[in-house]
Amino acid sequence: MGNPLLLSFSLCFLVLFNVCLATDQNIQGYRSRRYGESQRYGEGQRRYRECRLDRLDALEPSNRIEAEGGVIEMWDPNHEEFQCAGVAFQRYLIDPKGLLLPQYTNAPRLMYVERGRGFKGVVLSGCPETYQESQQSAGEFRDRHQKIRRVRTGDLFAVPAGSAHWTYNDGNEKLIVVVLLDVSNHANQLDFHPRAFYLAGNPEEEFPERRSDWKQEQTRHSTRREGSSNKNNIFFAFDDGVLAEVLNINTEMARKLRGEDDFRRNIIKVEGQFEVIKPPRSRGGQRGDEQQWEEEQEEEQERADERSRGRRGHRWADENGLDETICSMRLKENIGDASRADIYTPEAGRLSTTNSHRFPILRWLKLSAERGVLYRNAMYVPHWNQNAHSVIFVTRGRARVQVVDDRGQTVFDGELQQRQLLVVPQNFAIVKKASDEGFEWVSFKTNDNAMISPLAGRTSAMRAFPVQVIASAYRISNEEALRLKFNREETTLLPPRMSSSARRANPIEAM
Repeated sequence: MGNPLLLSFSLCFLVLFNVCLATDQNIQGYRSRRYGESQRYGEGQRRYRECRLDRLDALEPSNRIEAEGGVIEMWDPNHEEFQCAGVAFQRYLIDPKGLLLPQYTNAPRLMYVERGRGFKGVVLSGCPETYQESQQSAGEFRDRHQKIRRVRTGDLFAVPAGSAHWTYNDGNEKLIVVVLLDVSNHANQLDFHPRAFYLAGNPEEEFPERRSDWKQEQTRHSTRREGSSNKNNIFFAFDDGVLAEVLNINTEMARKLRGEDDFRRNIIKVEGQFEVIKPPRSRGGQRGDEQQWEEEQEEEQERADERSRGRRGHRWADENGLDETICSMRLKENIGDASRADIYTPEAGRLSTTNSHRFPILRWLKLSAERGVLYRNAMYVPHWNQNAHSVIFVTRGRARVQVVDDRGQTVFDGELQQRQLLVVPQNFAIVKKASDEGFEWVSFKTNDNAMISPLAGRTSAMRAFPVQVIASAYRISNEEALRLKFNREETTLLPPRMSSSARRANPIEAM
């Protein structure tokens, strides 16, 4: 028989160890839920293999759908760069009076209005229909629906996963919108493939599931007969009698919901006047009044957001991302106006960023964005994204771009130009230099509070190092280390190269 005291001690230790282990697992599980980490991304080896990129490519659309009311461009989601970042990408070009048919997707969408204006409708499940119009005589409602948002150039628009939405172009030029779908988001419980569920029409499939289908889709698109049918409307497979009973309509109307004789595809042209309930665009018909209306709408949204935060004690949501503020939350934020720039250098350009602190819904989507403008031959200092992948889409101009990986190898060194896209993995260092025509872009980042760390300038890691560390690391003198550390007073954007006389000025002597 063993010592009873020793046996009791061993049992107590075993119980304590199991309790500590269970507590640690619960904490890790809570953190995973709290910060929206996908359990499917627990396959660390799989994710690492996907992100072992020896070379990055400037990507262009792999496929396009030409519909009655516009064009949809898609990038191949099976490309290793998109697989690494866990995202998909597409671009809408909607003609005047064009309507992107109602749909919902298995992943949250962050949309940037590259050009144009229009209306965006998003159905937030369980929220009231706050826009309503009544008949003068009977006092009955002619129509009622949820709030409609006006969008314009520079707007960033968020659509939660599974929320039905539509877009209409009421302007005189194309409405161009670029869209990032975060398929690795915790809200997507399916696989990593982007899926659009259309609620009307007879649309084409936007993202074929197999890589081989992308070439076949392009060939099929060029040889498509007018009478062919994709049957992608989700109402198509339901029985006519069931639809008629559920919606309290006749079977003839139920058959129309299926859209089998509709060949207009994903974007249609609206015939006649587009009538929805909306506040007036202007009060006097002048352009200044329209801008005033937009500003008033934005101020109203901000005030509603402040009131909401006050009711909740500045708490946005519970761990599921839902509470009573969901119906009044802001879905758009403008990052395109020059007057709203966060960083501005008259000789170099400007940067505008938004994250979940400014745009609270991004805390739910786990995404953020950056809008940048570089003037002729200006530079964005070398930097890395600390906690996010970055998906850069070029809206205008050209730039020389270099990207370096963890082995000190160049994985991209080339020109990035309009309509091209580059995925920069987390922690990879990047530098941009605009061409003679300048450079403009929008970056989508896979963290709602994405942070960068510059390699040069007043806020750089180099500036934070002690002089002796710099001198020892690079085998240079203390005087050279001082110059290396303090030679740049700019923060993020650098103007074109200064004259030789200006470069000879020693900034340390002025300190």
